Formats: sequence, structure tokens, C-alpha cells
Amino acid sequence: MTGPASPKPLLQVLAGGKPPMPPLWLMRQAGRYLPEYRALRAEKGGFLDLVNDPAAATEVTLQPLRRFAFDGAILFSDILMVPNALGQKLWFEAGEGPRLAPELRTRAGIDALVPDTTILDPVYATVRGVATSLPATTTFLGFAGSPWTVATYMIAGKGSREQAEARRMAYGDPAAVQTLIDRIVAMTIDYLAGQVAAGVEVVQLFDSWSGSLAPAEFERWVIAPTVAIVDGLRARCDVPIIGFPKGAGGKLAAYARETGVDAIGLDETVDPVWANEALPAGMPVQGNLDPLLLIAGGEALDAGVDQVLAAFTDRPHVFNLGHGIQQDTPIAHVERLVSRVRGA
Repeated sequence: MTGPASPKPLLQVLAGGKPPMPPLWLMRQAGRYLPEYRALRAEKGGFLDLVNDPAAATEVTLQPLRRFAFDGAILFSDILMVPNALGQKLWFEAGEGPRLAPELRTRAGIDALVPDTTILDPVYATVRGVATSLPATTTFLGFAGSPWTVATYMIAGKGSREQAEARRMAYGDPAAVQTLIDRIVAMTIDYLAGQVAAGVEVVQLFDSWSGSLAPAEFERWVIAPTVAIVDGLRARCDVPIIGFPKGAGGKLAAYARETGVDAIGLDETVDPVWANEALPAGMPVQGNLDPLLLIAGGEALDAGVDQVLAAFTDRPHVFNLGHGIQQDTPIAHVERLVSRVRGA
């Protein structure tokens, strides 16, 4: 399958094309492994101070492009902007991560939320700033968290071990969880459509905790809400959608067949050879180098890059990590990765 020619290699691949080398970007490529990011964050304050400052968030989004000339720029924001807009207070505890209040353990708590979509306005301003500043061949990616992953944070009020609070509630009060999921779906469609209207060209759905669900629960809480978002977004705009159900494992093929996404992101635990055989023919894939190989560097990094490249020679492929780049990643190793993928 060969898609239409595009001056942007990443868009070409997502349309089914195969440029001479795979386009490359890295999840969390704008972040703490870059000294320029750390300097700006120290100047501006905490993480949310950066996210809610469009000029600063625009600068952070562009920083990795100056160093590595990636083929994709990923919006600097956070998946928890959606629960914040749905009515939960959001803050970050130093060294501990995000917090949301109130915790949503009952239907009454869910019904008491009062949305405030103006919270998302700085994100749209960032998108507009980035869109006017990108190189001509660079694709701009927006994103949102998928409903199950977002719900796990909203129910527990934080990241939680094995997402036990959300899973217990999904078994014990599925109607309440369905109400929450439906609200997240509706807000996410609006949010992504707003990103597209402001200038993003591709969107990615991050379902970071999809791997914690049993197969029947995966169908209800991952696949069905993803279908709703894909259908709702496509009714309003025409952009490629990348689905990234981290930890889905053997359920990846069903996700690819049933959700309607245009491309599948693979985490580092997925055998790329298996994925190439199991996923629908011609469907673009993204991934899936282990982020720890990028820290290790050297011959191990080279071998890992080569393995991923070899697995997808006959399929449209966006080179990426299997999850986000880690903060202790040496910049020289990222440079080596870029050279290896591009054959330099």
C-alpha cells in the first residue's frame, strides 16, 4: 500500500506510504533529559506552570527539534488536563507525581463535577504558537489520554499500583464508571478537535494502563471508548489517529481491527516480528525501541535499532521508543539513535 506523496515523511507513513527511511520522533522528547528544558523549568516553576504558559510550552515543544531535527513535534502538555477541565483540581507533588481532587469513588462524586473548558485555552494557544514555528517537513502531533487511563487517575486521585481502585470500581459499580468514561470521551473529542483546529496534524491516544485489564474489561473500557473517540473526532475533522494501548500484548490485534485508528503504537514488550505478522496488513506501526536501550547506548543500542528496523521493512513504520524517553538518557545516545535510523 502506498499513500499519497507528502513533504512530511511522518504524514506519508500514516497515509500508508514508505519513504526511503522511517520518520522518527520520541515520546517525551521534550523534557527533563534536555538541559535547556531543565533551565526553563527552573525559571518558570513547576510542570503545570510550563504547561499553562503558552510561550514557555511552545519553546519546550520546539527544543528537541533544534537538537535532533525529528520528523515529528509532540505538543508539550499532559493527559491530566482533561480531568482538570472536567472539574477536578490538578497539582503535582514534588517527587511523587500528579494529584487530583476530589477522588471519584462514587456516582455522586462524578455527578458533582463542574467542567471548566477554559482550562484548556492555554493548550490551544501553545498549539497555535508551535504550528507557526515548525520546519516545513515536520509533522505536529497532538494527544490525549485514552478514557480508561484517565479514569484510573480520576478515581484514585493519583497514579496507582495496578490501577486497583479503578478496576474494583469497574467491577463493583460499572454504571458509575461508564458515566465517567462517557464524560471523558465527550471532553476528549472536543479537546482533540480543538487541538486540530489550532494546528495539530496528527493525534495520539495514550492508554498507558490498558495492560491492567482482563480481556472482557479491555473490550469495554479500552476498545469501545476508543471507537467512540475515533468516530466522534472523524465526524469533525480529518487527521490520522495513532492508538497506543501500552501493555495490551495479545489484545493488540483486536484493538487494531476494532477501534478504527490509523496506526498502532507498540510498547517495548511487544515482539516487533510478532506484531508485523499479527497486525492488519499495511497498517502503519510506531515504535518500539526499549527506552532503557537508549540509556545503555553502544552496541546494544545499535542492535536494538536494527532489530526494530528489520522487523518493519515491509510495513509503513514510524520509528519511536516503546514508551517515553527517560530523564537520565544521555544526549549523545539520542544523537547515535538518530544517525542509526537515518543511515548516517
